[in-house]
Amino acid sequence: MASPIKSLQMKPFLSVLSNRQKQFDAAPQAALPPADSARALAKALHPKRQYLTVAAVTERAPDCKSFTLVPDPARGTEALAYFAAGKYLTVFETIGGMPVNRAYSISSAPKAALVGSYELTIKHVDGGLMSNYILQNWTVGTPVEVSAPSGQFEYQPLRDAPTVIGLAGGSGITPFVALANAIADGDEDCDLVLLYGSRDPKSILFKEELDAVQARTDRVRVVHVLSDLGRKKLPAGMEKGFLTAELIRKYAPTDAPYSVFLCGPQQMYAFLEKELASLELPRKYIRRETFGEVHDPASLPEYPADVPETVEITVTVQDVTKTFTASTADTVMQALEKNGVAVPARCRSGECGFCHSHLLSGEVYVPKALDYRRLADHQYGCIHPCCAFPLTDLVLSVPAAI
Repeated sequence: MASPIKSLQMKPFLSVLSNRQKQFDAAPQAALPPADSARALAKALHPKRQYLTVAAVTERAPDCKSFTLVPDPARGTEALAYFAAGKYLTVFETIGGMPVNRAYSISSAPKAALVGSYELTIKHVDGGLMSNYILQNWTVGTPVEVSAPSGQFEYQPLRDAPTVIGLAGGSGITPFVALANAIADGDEDCDLVLLYGSRDPKSILFKEELDAVQARTDRVRVVHVLSDLGRKKLPAGMEKGFLTAELIRKYAPTDAPYSVFLCGPQQMYAFLEKELASLELPRKYIRRETFGEVHDPASLPEYPADVPETVEITVTVQDVTKTFTASTADTVMQALEKNGVAVPARCRSGECGFCHSHLLSGEVYVPKALDYRRLADHQYGCIHPCCAFPLTDLVLSVPAAI
């Protein structure tokens, strides 16, 4: 029996294409009506760019600030895109002539977007190009360019349990502040038990805000876990040590399922990997916010030996080709940006797929925890430059930045 696919004839399809092109050519050139249409709603919720201005700066700690961002009508943004708690914004900057973008979780309540503001909370990171630039340069009135809200870290009742055990470390508290406020505002229908790890009481971010949320609703409970008290007395109502499976069992419901949401530094994720395994939770009940960029790939256990210090990368973006020398300690995306090549990116953690590119030749190393590629990507040589480290000379094709 002949294959159904092979039995298809191309001629009828060609005539369809020809007729379709005639219809396009005969159609009026007037723009489609924007009002009351699905397209207008989609554009409002998912703009390619949002042009904002810094309206206020709040110091959370000596090395951490919150920036209130509002629309900049003069540059084309009249209102902000709405978001679910847990989403992030990708910030676009040009630093020293180099196009740079980084993703930061929104720390404000979703309803704040409806009245015209987002809040991003940025903490100093040793060697952090974007975070340190923002902390040093953003002041009231600074123009800011960001993406639409993105990410997969929001609560979804069809998948997640009615109770969320939030595990936060350091500035990883930001999406949980948004979620706690959304619960108190009635915009999310779940209970949140937040275990927040900090070094000491002085390093706790958003303590007053979290106390205020707990005063507004009994559906949010915050437990501060302090790791570096020394000989100081443990404050009442707090825990000492680290976020562990034992601590989760202490505060999790015993008679109902619960989800575990993690957001924090990479070291916290690595430590909790074994701790969470001992809980034997269904896989869908463990949710991790994206890592952010991975540095020092040689420190990872599966990184191959005898990798050269530098390689040559040849990249084509549309019809422009460029060749340069790159460090194997940088991701392909970092190498491209350092050489003036703008790359479409959002999460910078392999998850969103914006930077999906075609590797024409060469080999890369992708950390297992960040390899979200499909089987077809492996088969046809596609990579996410944001989490791929060059092992040899590379030739690749990258889509134009949007």
